[in-house]
Amino acid sequence: MHIAVAGNIGVGKTTLTKLLAKNFNWEPHFESVDNNPYLDDFYTDMQRWAFNLQVYFLNNRFRQLKEIQASGKNIIQDRTIYEDAEIFAPNLHAMGLMTTRDFDNYASLFNLMESFVKGPDLLIYLRASVPTLVKQIQSRGREYEASIRIDYLTRLNERYEAWISEYSSGKLLIIDTDDLDFSTNQEDLSFVIDKVNAEMHGLFQ
Repeated sequence: MHIAVAGNIGVGKTTLTKLLAKNFNWEPHFESVDNNPYLDDFYTDMQRWAFNLQVYFLNNRFRQLKEIQASGKNIIQDRTIYEDAEIFAPNLHAMGLMTTRDFDNYASLFNLMESFVKGPDLLIYLRASVPTLVKQIQSRGREYEASIRIDYLTRLNERYEAWISEYSSGKLLIIDTDDLDFSTNQEDLSFVIDKVNAEMHGLFQ
């Protein structure tokens, strides 16, 4: 079984992935951030490194998906391949940070990869307002995220909402996180676990 957690930068995907993996005894798969050779350069010069970064993410996510689907295990994944292709790459293209030539090349590569994999059994979408995202990004203090602009997060949020409104690759659970703190509040975590349990019950019917 494949569960995936999706959402904007700073929304709490990694934290929730860890907590749900522990609660349900699922194997967690995380986004490769610390070993990413392009992230620092990208946030310094987005236009120069946008295509390189997106291809790196796409390659990693595709490899991860193939491993997940071959494993036969119950796995929860931090971020999906769809977010790269539906949110981040189109946003960079729209902002003029990725050329049309590079974007078309990227989209063609994604479409080929997508034909070899299937969507998660359950997608958990974490929704948050931009002020919540900014607060959480600042609190975790990653140096390369210090230059992220509010208008960039706003555009990403708009694209996430558009993608989720038409999502059809499997079961979908939307969790509004503005008033939740599942990282430190046990009641909030229990609320999320109950929501996930209800969806899981439906998967096994």
